[in-house]
Amino acid sequence: MTETKWDQRIRRAAELASSYPFAAEGLRFYERIATFQKNFYGEIQKNLTGTPKISADRPLRDEFDLFLLLPKFSEFLALIRQISPPPVAVLATEVEREGPMGWQHRIEEFWFQDLATTVSPGLMSPDDEVGTTGADSLLPWIFLQPYAEYLADHRELAQINGTPSVCPVCGSKPIVGVLRPEGNGAKKSLICMLCAHEWAFRRIYCPACGEEREPHMAFYSAPEIPHIRVDVCETCRTYTKSVDLTKVGSAIPVVDELAALPFDLWARENGYHKLQISPVGI
Repeated sequence: MTETKWDQRIRRAAELASSYPFAAEGLRFYERIATFQKNFYGEIQKNLTGTPKISADRPLRDEFDLFLLLPKFSEFLALIRQISPPPVAVLATEVEREGPMGWQHRIEEFWFQDLATTVSPGLMSPDDEVGTTGADSLLPWIFLQPYAEYLADHRELAQINGTPSVCPVCGSKPIVGVLRPEGNGAKKSLICMLCAHEWAFRRIYCPACGEEREPHMAFYSAPEIPHIRVDVCETCRTYTKSVDLTKVGSAIPVVDELAALPFDLWARENGYHKLQISPVGI
C-alpha cells in the first residue's frame, strides 16, 4: 500500500522524536495532530470525490463547505483537550462551550480573513494569555489545514509570476523554507502554513519586509542539526527556518522544522521574531 504524505509526516515525527529528545514533546504532539488531519483529509476526499478541479483563476478561499467541516469540529476539540499543553487545552474547553454557532463563527472568521496576517508570532511564549488573537487563531488553523491542503491538491496549476512572499494559492504566510538540489547548488522555495503549497523563492530576500541587500540577510546553523538553518533579516528582525534537502534528502520540511527548537530559543534570545509559528505554537 502506498504511503500517503500524512503517513510520511507521522513517521518522520516519530523518528525525529527519538533522535532529538529536547524536541520530543512537540513532535509527539504534532504526531497526534497529523493523525487527526490524515483521517480528516481522507473523509474530505471521500465526500468530494468526483467533483471537478478548482479553476486556477478561482481563489482557493472562495471554496468553503461548512456542512462538511462543522460536524468534525467537536471531535477535534475533544482531541485538543486530551493532548495539548494546559493553555491550549483550556482554550479548547472554552471554545467547546460556545457550541456550533460559536464554532461556525471561529471557522469562518479564520478562513475569510487576511491569512497573511493570521496567527501571530510567539503564540505560546510564557507571557501569552489564552484568548489572545494568536491563540484564538491556532485551533481553526490546525483544524482547517487538511481542508485547505485538499483544495490545493485538487486545483488546476496556475502560472505564477515572480516569487511572492505569501502563498500564491491561498494568500497565507510561509511556515518553512526548503533548499532542493539544483545543478551544483540548491534552489530555495517556501511552504505555505495553511494549504502546504510550495513555491519558488529568492535565496537573498526577506519574505517579511522585502529586504534584499545581502549584508542585511544572514543565516545560522549548528552541527547538531546540520540540515536546518535559521534565515534572519537584520532590517525587520524576522526569522524563518529552512530545511536543506541537499544534506538530508529524507527530511520533511514541515516536520523537521519542529525538531530545531534550540534555534527558536536562540533567535528569541537575540531579538528575532518568527514570521510564522508552527502548529505546536513555537
